[in-house]
Amino acid sequence: MIRGVLYTAGRVLIALYARLFMDLEILWQAPLPAGPKLIVANHPSFTDPFAISLLSSRPMAILITSLAFLVPILGFYLKRSRHIPVTPGAGRPAFDEALQRLKAGETVALFIEGQISPTDGGFCPPRTGAVRLALSAGVPIIPVGIHIARERLHVIEAKIKGETYPEQWYLRGPFRMTVGEPIHLDGDVEDHAHVRAESQRVMQRIIDLAHEGKRRLQESARPRNERARRIVAEAI
Repeated sequence: MIRGVLYTAGRVLIALYARLFMDLEILWQAPLPAGPKLIVANHPSFTDPFAISLLSSRPMAILITSLAFLVPILGFYLKRSRHIPVTPGAGRPAFDEALQRLKAGETVALFIEGQISPTDGGFCPPRTGAVRLALSAGVPIIPVGIHIARERLHVIEAKIKGETYPEQWYLRGPFRMTVGEPIHLDGDVEDHAHVRAESQRVMQRIIDLAHEGKRRLQESARPRNERARRIVAEAI
């Protein structure tokens, strides 16, 4: 009960912030299927988990770094919303919890790179956890590509238990999410070569979706740029 209320309230606040300060656009290539599913995205900023929650009105469990759970207020919200903490270097408990949630019929979301994407562009190599989860739980993967204007990233230093952690937040600017068609996997989760190959395939699909978001952003900016060039030409 508390989880549902907090999740809904959080989504409302996030949607309001996105409307006021961010040019958020979500393109759906297919609707979310019914039942448990694994939403898998790239990870260009610390803002991504909040944006991901806008994809579903029903509560989902998002795998988030355990450090975020130590931040006052934010940590309380994450715990009560029953998101899943991921401890760096010790991801097995998070994997087991995510698998249990999927088998219980919930939707889970994670970031396949396992860390923030390079600030100068591109993507980190995929981790295999997403594919192993999908194969173990027998659920589809919903690929999501995120594209942002990386030059608008703000590095904010968070102090947690006396340690300083630089975090890359995206607070203003165009934010494009592209939700792809479900990916249904089969095969043996113990076949490591197969799992790695499928992880690369899912990663490539996410990259393609992120590039689709970049293309839409460039197209939306083109008319304004062309008009600006015409004004300059007429002035000359």
